[in-house]
Amino acid sequence: MDDAEKDWIGKFVDHLKYERRLSDLTCKHYGRDLKTLAAYCDEQAIENWAGVDSEHIRSYSAACYRRGLSASSIQRRLSATRTFFRYLLREKHVQMNPVVSVSAPKSGKRLPGNLDADRMARLLDIPGDTTIINRDRAILELLYSSGLRLAELTDLNIGDVDLEDATVRVTGKGNKDRIVPVGRAARTAIRKWYRSRGDYAPATEKAMFVSNRGTRLSRRSVQARVTHWAKQQGIDTNVSPHLFRHSFATHLLESSHDLRGVQELLGHANISTTQVYTHLDFQHLAQIYDQTHPRARKKE
Repeated sequence: MDDAEKDWIGKFVDHLKYERRLSDLTCKHYGRDLKTLAAYCDEQAIENWAGVDSEHIRSYSAACYRRGLSASSIQRRLSATRTFFRYLLREKHVQMNPVVSVSAPKSGKRLPGNLDADRMARLLDIPGDTTIINRDRAILELLYSSGLRLAELTDLNIGDVDLEDATVRVTGKGNKDRIVPVGRAARTAIRKWYRSRGDYAPATEKAMFVSNRGTRLSRRSVQARVTHWAKQQGIDTNVSPHLFRHSFATHLLESSHDLRGVQELLGHANISTTQVYTHLDFQHLAQIYDQTHPRARKKE
């Protein structure tokens, strides 16, 4: 496949970035997956995108499987390829979308992990009053209070949190803004961090959370601090920033049973994404049933 054909990947990524306004990270993932497909086409001596048919795509999917990719990763690659060919069709560069008739391998449903309320309370009970501790406490409280994605948290600026209104404005996937409530404990922690923030951040820095060098805190740094505090507080589970989001959703759903409300708070475009949390709730109900129903209880 010559350079002119491979250039279509760059054009497509620009389309995603500037027309569909997807995040830089999403565009990067699309580009990476399509470069993998282009390399496979080179191996198969396919000269252009118009020469790719459904059998090539099935063979590509099988090759990914043989290389040890998970079903979800193959699903993602096929989804990227399907969207890419839809773009090529729009641009009249190909005559058909070869991915339409290809089914992705099914992956078993994996329920998101979460911390129960007691362990979450233990994790958030961080002692101390240094600048770093005040910052980290505010980060953890906000992650749990508002169910933010890691990228949403690190992208926050000072003006995005309204402490009087008890809300935070975040920009989620697809550059969609949403306003989420901020709990009392999180607001208290944020106020304490604001009083310490000047120790690190220059007056011109807009980022809400900064490193000890005064620059916007990176995602990797937040992950490292979450891991540090999980170990420090004696949490025996592998804790990540996303686990706070799962716990936020699970605890809300267990209490309210309002799936639509949780969907809005999480910023999910499709309610089917939120429905995974109903499986966690069902597990809880099933335990109650087993313990209390006359026909479910084991005889003494």
